Amino acid sequence: MDRLTRRRFLVASGVTAATALAGGATAIGWHTLVQRAGTDPLPPGHKVLVLVTLYGGNDGLNTVVPVDDPAYHAARPELAVAARDALPLAGGLGLNPGMTGAKKLWDAGRLAVVRGVSYPRPDRSHFRSMAIWQTASPESPVSTGWIGRWLDAAGGDPLLAVALDPVLPPALAGATTAGVALALNGASAGTRASAPTTGLRPPGGAVGMAFRGLGAAQDGEPELQARAARAVRDTVRAAELLGPATMAPADPDDGDAERTGGASAGGRSALAGQLDVVRRCIELGAPSRVYSVSLGGFDLHANERATQQRLLTELDGAVAGFLDRVGRGPRGADVVLAVYSELGRRVVANASDGTDHGTAGPVLVAGAPVQGGLYGEQPSLTDLDDGDLKPTTDFRDVYATLLAAVLGADPGRILDGHPGRVEGLVSA
Repeated sequence: MDRLTRRRFLVASGVTAATALAGGATAIGWHTLVQRAGTDPLPPGHKVLVLVTLYGGNDGLNTVVPVDDPAYHAARPELAVAARDALPLAGGLGLNPGMTGAKKLWDAGRLAVVRGVSYPRPDRSHFRSMAIWQTASPESPVSTGWIGRWLDAAGGDPLLAVALDPVLPPALAGATTAGVALALNGASAGTRASAPTTGLRPPGGAVGMAFRGLGAAQDGEPELQARAARAVRDTVRAAELLGPATMAPADPDDGDAERTGGASAGGRSALAGQLDVVRRCIELGAPSRVYSVSLGGFDLHANERATQQRLLTELDGAVAGFLDRVGRGPRGADVVLAVYSELGRRVVANASDGTDHGTAGPVLVAGAPVQGGLYGEQPSLTDLDDGDLKPTTDFRDVYATLLAAVLGADPGRILDGHPGRVEGLVSA
């Protein structure tokens, strides 16, 4: 398929919610979030959900590897991960060798692998499948996302859900409320020298001193002047607290073939930078209960193994580093992180040592409240549906568990009465 920018991908997802988008996603900036962290911090003990989207359709069989299954090696003579290279889990499974941090989380009982996750009658289209995952409506298209409907039910505060992205993910669009899209701009270490460096950063030198002076409070000043001064102070504080972490690559679709290979379905790179901003927001006490970040590049129809392992190594380092750092703070015990992709891949490798669009795959859930281990039934590699894995876990079971155990919501109201759960996945 043609390479697609992330903006085109999200716009084509079918989620509109125009009123909500106009009222939430475009109206709030970083300074507002930092201000709310000071005036209306998230109360202690409230759990936080971090959603990591892997755009492009991650190959679940080379992520959580069925190393003891002969059918796996027979289906992928050149592409299969050898048993000696996989990081052992349990039940004949191993992790991709690039996921050493996830292995440590597993050993510590903080990583759960939910197997065979998809939805009834899976669709192999990036657009349709991602729309289904983000709206949690497999049967018919709807115009709201599952987190957006939670926002509607939770009282309509846009800052309860934040996406680190210039385009709001459909999942965060409700009927009356949308979450907030806060872009990371500029360049960070490791990006091309020609990349812009404009991020969240106040001016320096004499101009910077004068700018900060505008934020100084004065006795007896008019209300509008006082409000403007507070806005300057909030902007300066936001830049000081979050500025270094917001200096991330401006666009994953920037022509860098090394980073964007396989990125035909969008998604950001520099995941570690995104999660570092999330960590800072959590530690500041930002009122947000949900954060959405992403990593693109997983649409690997050719030469998959090395590229996927590089991407999984980036994912692994970012997630493990985030959980380690946030876990040292007072709110670390409340953070749950979930990793998913819009579709899996076919069981049999194609002629280009890649894989084509498939169906089911694993969802990874990690964090201090997570009860580590294997959940759901491992899909058969011999009992297939037209060459695809048969799903064994409905993704709404995972969502229902996260809604109830992390966000304290009634899943039935959000998921149109869906009754399933993944029992024991997250402690209440």
